[in-house]
Amino acid sequence: MKSLQALNKYFWKYRIRLGIGAIFIIISNYFAVLAPQLTGFVIDFVQKKIEGYQQAIRKPNYAWLIQKIINFIESKFSDNSEIFSVVILCGVTIILLALLRGFFMFLMRQTIIVMSRHIEYDQKNEVFNHYQQMDSSFFKANFTGDLMSRMSEDIGKVRMFTGPAVMYLINLITLISLSVFFMLKRDVELTAYVLAPLPILAITIYFVNTIINRKSERIQQLLASLTSNAQETYSGIRVIKSFVQEKTMLNLFTKKSEEYKKQSISLSKLEAIYFPSIAFLIGISTLLTIMIGGLYYINNPGRIGLETIVEFVIYINMLTFPVIAIGWTASIIQRAAASQRRVDEFLQISPKIKNAENAVSVLLNGKIQFRNVDFVYPQTGIQAIKNFNLTINNGDKVAIVGRTGSGKSTIAQLLLRMYDISTGSIEMNGIDIRNLDLKNLREQISYVPQDVFLFSDTIANNISFGVSKSTNEAIENAAKQASFHDDVNDFPLKYETIIGERGVMLSGGQKQRLSIARALIKDPQLIIFDDCLSAVDIKTEKTIIDNLYSFLRNKTAIIITHRIFSLFQFDKIIVIEEGEIVEEGTHEQLLKNNGYYTELYYRQHEKEDSFE
Repeated sequence: MKSLQALNKYFWKYRIRLGIGAIFIIISNYFAVLAPQLTGFVIDFVQKKIEGYQQAIRKPNYAWLIQKIINFIESKFSDNSEIFSVVILCGVTIILLALLRGFFMFLMRQTIIVMSRHIEYDQKNEVFNHYQQMDSSFFKANFTGDLMSRMSEDIGKVRMFTGPAVMYLINLITLISLSVFFMLKRDVELTAYVLAPLPILAITIYFVNTIINRKSERIQQLLASLTSNAQETYSGIRVIKSFVQEKTMLNLFTKKSEEYKKQSISLSKLEAIYFPSIAFLIGISTLLTIMIGGLYYINNPGRIGLETIVEFVIYINMLTFPVIAIGWTASIIQRAAASQRRVDEFLQISPKIKNAENAVSVLLNGKIQFRNVDFVYPQTGIQAIKNFNLTINNGDKVAIVGRTGSGKSTIAQLLLRMYDISTGSIEMNGIDIRNLDLKNLREQISYVPQDVFLFSDTIANNISFGVSKSTNEAIENAAKQASFHDDVNDFPLKYETIIGERGVMLSGGQKQRLSIARALIKDPQLIIFDDCLSAVDIKTEKTIIDNLYSFLRNKTAIIITHRIFSLFQFDKIIVIEEGEIVEEGTHEQLLKNNGYYTELYYRQHEKEDSFE
């Protein structure tokens, strides 16, 4: 249960709601335990008219409010002939007590359950915000479905603890305490007999809930795996269909679903035996009340009266739900503890990429310097960058060329601090980027990734995603510079067109151009293009390059590519092989070297000539 201590900060935050809710619960249960006493008084009042009535030696010790009501009745209806009026008045009073109890039950739900919704809201925001702070390696190490399951399913189970479980826990403690208190005041010995099964019940609850907890943890793990499998299938449905693997994926899902079903049914069977067993023990208590109370009444009529037996039977039946709720509440608490452990497991992971203590915010001028940079991917141990040294001056246009897997995209990831370098340093404005404010750094860099990601939103909102405020004119200008404006005008809703999940309504080339427009609208000093024209035709590519050449004037630009843009005048071209710079120079200088760059250039021209 230690994992649930993490919720204390929320209980403290909403302590007023919790405290008021607890008061409402106590008041509600106080009115509940008054009904048996008033019922006992009515029975005793009616018995007085019966011949042979013998008053119990022990005078009933009623609650203060009931005693006031009895005093009023006895003062107004002292004559036994008015017994019908007394019964009617007591019946109405019992109904009023029930209404008052219901009213305060409504108030307790409005405080405790609403509090749990506030806690759920805060928790989900905390988890979502924490996920966003995590670095790239975290998301590579964990499945999206599992992350989603912890934020939805697990927090949902925790809410059942902070709301219903807390409410019923306070309720059952209060109702049991008040009932047992008044039962002991009435008859200690009879109370001891009728409550004898409760210790057995407590042991049963402890034993069974240990099993429930273990099974619940296993079910949550299986559900997370099932969700991950489904999410991955939906995301890759086109690949699955193109390779005709629907049956294989169905079999995989069925296997996981079957295991989840077995565990869930096993838990349901356990609960199916568990809850009736509790009801059985409650029934035994009721029978003991009638049997022992009846024997007392038969053998010693003056010790207790029939009204005492009736009161105890009502009390025992009143305790039925709270006692059953012990098991239900304990089950919720166990499940919530298991779920909270899963939530805390990720909340306790600190992001590896974060601000230094004395991080500074500066206006970047576009100057970048790599000094003896090495980088090894933490998940795989693969060294992507080796002894990398490069100086990029303000306003330079630099191309980074290399084969697939040579480390080109890693350079972009390091500049954005998606990862931190293993050794060496990367400096901007002469400051190590690890000492720059992370938010400020990324705000000043525009990045066009190789793997374009678009949101299920309008074209306009996707283009303006990286800026806080934008005008229609700015959005259209960015689209024009990315050679995307004409495509947008072909859509019926133009810039208000919803592009679907991951931009499913757009072609590959349109997605890339929208992504370029998203980067250009920020108007940054430094912009990084990571193989962002691979899906566009040669004619569109030339148009975009012409537009970029004009836009990038006086800006620093890094273009990562496996193609050669001979029409773009680069200040420097870098050729990378296995993370190392093997060639460096201008287009003309590299052609004279007769190296990889020269080979790539002529091979590309042969392909372009063949298309013409």
